Amino acid sequence: MEYTRSFSELRSLFNPEASYTEVPWSGVRIHNLEFRSSCTGDIFVSTRDKEIRENSCFTYPVFEPLRPSKKVILLLHGLNERSWVKYLPWGHWLAENTNSYVIMFPISFHINRSPEAWKDPRTMVPYVQSRNTELGATEMLSFANVALSNRLTEDPMRFFVSGQQTVSDLISLLNTIRSGNHEIVPEKANPDIFAYSIGAFLAEILMLANPENLFTESRLFMFCGGSVFSNMNGTSKLIMDSYAFQRVYDFYLNDFEENIEKKNRISEYIKSTSLGMAFRSMIDLGRLRNFREQLFRKLKDQLQCTALLKDTVIPLRGTLDTLAETSRKDIVKIHDFPFLYSHENPFPVFRDNNYLNVDRCFDMVFNEARLFFG
Repeated sequence: MEYTRSFSELRSLFNPEASYTEVPWSGVRIHNLEFRSSCTGDIFVSTRDKEIRENSCFTYPVFEPLRPSKKVILLLHGLNERSWVKYLPWGHWLAENTNSYVIMFPISFHINRSPEAWKDPRTMVPYVQSRNTELGATEMLSFANVALSNRLTEDPMRFFVSGQQTVSDLISLLNTIRSGNHEIVPEKANPDIFAYSIGAFLAEILMLANPENLFTESRLFMFCGGSVFSNMNGTSKLIMDSYAFQRVYDFYLNDFEENIEKKNRISEYIKSTSLGMAFRSMIDLGRLRNFREQLFRKLKDQLQCTALLKDTVIPLRGTLDTLAETSRKDIVKIHDFPFLYSHENPFPVFRDNNYLNVDRCFDMVFNEARLFFG
């Protein structure tokens, strides 16, 4: 089914509260499975954040293909997403066309791991007004990004902590699959990853660190991602405002390494574990460069990226410079769609004939992923 039609019908069909939803035109089922994070008492998560119940107990969708399969794809989303709607046709297409189980797993404090109020305009507008009063006019502030902007301004370490908790949860999930105890996905299914935007950043860290050898044979397809952090620009009405991004950028580029020299359990974890090292190496091209380059070269045949020419959030140059370290010339494919698109909305829904171009470009990108996954 064409992307535009699929988007509209899946948006109407999907019920995040239902245990499963049958997609009638394909036979694919969407299951909503419960997950309880084991990080509720973690040293990384602040006391106040531990009180956000939604982040600890939540559901995640699994697309079950029509035919039995040993293949599974983790679909990792972008920063500040508050709904699965955008990704429903992505997950469905991958399940139907690669005959894989597709797990859409929410990053910590995102999607349904965050309070409903964070995406409610009426609730968030007073916070926008308060932030404007406190900081003066800050670029790209909106009701959609004020929750994340406030949280990262208050504590930039939340960027790392959110990723660390997500990684811990994914390790738990994949070990459940490996042991044959998952409700839907069969035992020993090998995880590949389709990762978009900040999800690609997270996925690169997973591939570099390979915790518990869970990703030894995995393939990672990145869309609108792949860059080290320093070459990103998170200022967007849908991501975070300019003040918050500058605060996070300055912290990780200038203060982070000095902060982890302090002796405590968090700094020891960041300095001594493969995940901590991988995160540090993905902050800037010059940071732990030899460590990163050697691993990227080993992974060169397991990585593929599709980038968009007019992407301003994760600009093409950052992706090219980062993935050049694999020494594989064809690792990045570059497209410039013949319609008005953005990083945040690469496949807009049009009511005029432009939808035909969107459908075609969607198929082009996802067929690249299908061919890469094999």
